[in-house]
Amino acid sequence: MTVEVHSLGCRLNLAESESLRGLLGEAQDLVVINSCAVTAEAVRQTRQAIRRARRARPDARLLVTGCAAEVEHEALAAMPEVDGLVANAAKLDPRAWNVPVPAVRPAQRSHTRGFVQVQNGCDHACTFCVIPQGRGPSRSRSIAEVLEDVALHLEAGVGEIVLTGVDLTSWGGDLRGEPRLGTLCEAILSRFPTLARLRLSSIDGAEVDDVLFDLLAGEARVMPHVHLSLQHGDDLILKRMKRRHSRADAVTLVAALRARRPDIAIGADLIAGFPTEDEAAHAANLSIVEELGVVHGHVFPYSPRPGTPAARMPQVEHAVIRSRAAQLRETVSKVRASWLAAHLGKPLWVLAERGGTGHAPDFAPVRVPAETHPGALVSVVPARVVEGILEA
Repeated sequence: MTVEVHSLGCRLNLAESESLRGLLGEAQDLVVINSCAVTAEAVRQTRQAIRRARRARPDARLLVTGCAAEVEHEALAAMPEVDGLVANAAKLDPRAWNVPVPAVRPAQRSHTRGFVQVQNGCDHACTFCVIPQGRGPSRSRSIAEVLEDVALHLEAGVGEIVLTGVDLTSWGGDLRGEPRLGTLCEAILSRFPTLARLRLSSIDGAEVDDVLFDLLAGEARVMPHVHLSLQHGDDLILKRMKRRHSRADAVTLVAALRARRPDIAIGADLIAGFPTEDEAAHAANLSIVEELGVVHGHVFPYSPRPGTPAARMPQVEHAVIRSRAAQLRETVSKVRASWLAAHLGKPLWVLAERGGTGHAPDFAPVRVPAETHPGALVSVVPARVVEGILEA
């Protein structure tokens, strides 16, 4: 009997899936699908994963958790392959899986990079998003709990800690004294002086506090890699999305970071074809990629999600959405190609991963020498770019 956990979607799901593997052990004939519902495509992929898992393990018990298990509850429960659903809020509660409550928290399996969940849920109401329905309101873990998790990962041998959350930069708002994310990062760096690399998952630029800004701009152990929950480059669309920043806010933040740390790499989530998006708005979306120098782009073709205000707005034709998403990806690809080429001839400290590759501090993908053990930090001087990967 074995337990399999399949994770879809965000880094937070990845972190939770690792915790689930440690919680469930190997005493059950069980398959868990940790689902995503951020887009209609994510739900489609969840359904595909369910069918694929059932074909591979026809006799196992198959349970679904995650955001799609909340947002698409009835549809997933009706699938003949599914034996049951576990509420997203209860997924890390041993009682939800009928397993004993451990005396101590289970250690994570050893990986190169350790994902540490510091926050869950969201208090905002972006008009396109169903995640608050799937995750609930924002809840922060205490500094002590986070430090415990970091310690477990480091004991397991990871070389880098990645902080994750649904709305990561809102961490602390529900805790006593309302500390900010910068305070948590300082606590981690202070408590673990041997931690070489601390990385953040997606952040909201509107919530970056002064301490966090200083760490991103000047602390060598905080990786020079910022992934912004940007969503769009047009101010009117941003208002209709109910985002809390303007285009100018994003430009100002990135310029200030680059003034202090010129090598910082910028990533961004971008939505193509949001309702009411005209050609001028699409052009603004394309131009923000070049203005910010977005080299890690997550492009999402807009898809209406049930119960959201954006689903009731005038929609853009599906073929136009696909075309605009392709143009956004092409623009990111061009900016990224120039950025990768700028690494040639420069020594990079690379955290080796499985498969013979790894990542530089700015998250540039790099091929490492064949004998390199996963988790090792190695210096590589790239001489060329092959299929989007830097090679010596």
